[in-house]
Amino acid sequence: MGKGYVTEEEMYVERLDRKLVREGRIINIYEDTVKIPNGHIDKYDFIGHKGAAAVVPVTADGKLLMVRQYRNALDRVTLEIPAGGLNSADEPTLDAARRELEEETGYQADNIELLISIYTTVAFCNEKIDIYVATGLHKRQQHLDEDEFITPEEWSVDDLTDLIYSGKMQDSKTIAAILAYKDKFVNK
Repeated sequence: MGKGYVTEEEMYVERLDRKLVREGRIINIYEDTVKIPNGHIDKYDFIGHKGAAAVVPVTADGKLLMVRQYRNALDRVTLEIPAGGLNSADEPTLDAARRELEEETGYQADNIELLISIYTTVAFCNEKIDIYVATGLHKRQQHLDEDEFITPEEWSVDDLTDLIYSGKMQDSKTIAAILAYKDKFVNK
């Protein structure tokens, strides 16, 4: 192996302790005490998350149904795929994806299949999002939570790709979902 290569065994980190610092509605914040490969004891921040599901809804004419909503962390409105956290760590992500699709867009789907699974920020958080593709959409009614103000919009894949590469779309789950959908279903 080349200079600087470290084997997985040489990178072994042993977690000695995990202390809950703050319990939140969506996340829990922990301080981990770890023994790093050189023997030193160090502290790592860790954010625990129950997980989430997201969905790429595809209309009959091939457009993607996106949602526009305010995001407090960015203090602005974003354009994203419908998504939401799991109600519990053991909730099937397929159930959550179906729920979020109807809640945020007002649509139900005849067909829904797993597209990809992603970890959003592996450096300090275990949030995993399973992203599905939904087809055979049927209009029903939005069921927004009391604190949600969401507007569904139809977009072409090419226009969304332009937003990604121009830097106007920056949400990681949405970028991963659109590019994976385009690669798997559009650029066959």
